[in-house]
Amino acid sequence: MSVLPVDLAPVVAASARWLSYAYPSPLPGAFQAALVELQARQAVTVAAWLRYPTPMDAELLALAGPGGTGHLDWLVGIPDDEEPAPANSWRNWVDEVSASWAATILTDSMLAARAVDGLTRRTGVVGLPARFRRLLEPDTQDQQAGVLLRHPDLVRPVVNLHRGSLVQLLDRESLSQYQDSSDAAVGGH
Repeated sequence: MSVLPVDLAPVVAASARWLSYAYPSPLPGAFQAALVELQARQAVTVAAWLRYPTPMDAELLALAGPGGTGHLDWLVGIPDDEEPAPANSWRNWVDEVSASWAATILTDSMLAARAVDGLTRRTGVVGLPARFRRLLEPDTQDQQAGVLLRHPDLVRPVVNLHRGSLVQLLDRESLSQYQDSSDAAVGGH
């Protein structure tokens, strides 16, 4: 079973690239940049899968388009002419909600754990927390490289865009799980 629907791969890649670009590692080197990209990619993967849980959702996203970076760029002060076309065509595949949810879970370890737990319940895939180790349990190198990406004050404008809808989704899923387990307990007597 695939953890990420193929149709979401361009959105995940572009949204992770945008987060890595907007909040790069303060440390020099390709390795540091790669660590930031990996953390962003794991967070966006979780966010996109929560946002677009079915193949139909992914197909609708592909048809309608994810929206691009325009509002996000403006919000964090990235100039419009940063990259010449067509080198910037990846920016069209950035999904604002997925980027915002990813920023939210990167800055809130409790929500990150709830989000991955929600994916585990939805999919039944065993071992998801291990697949998202850099998101859930970043080591010292991850933390140093991703200090800007995970800094609550720096990413707050992006987080504030859609944090509320992520929390509502996770609360609904937690309530649903609680009701399902209560129903099973009552039915078992």
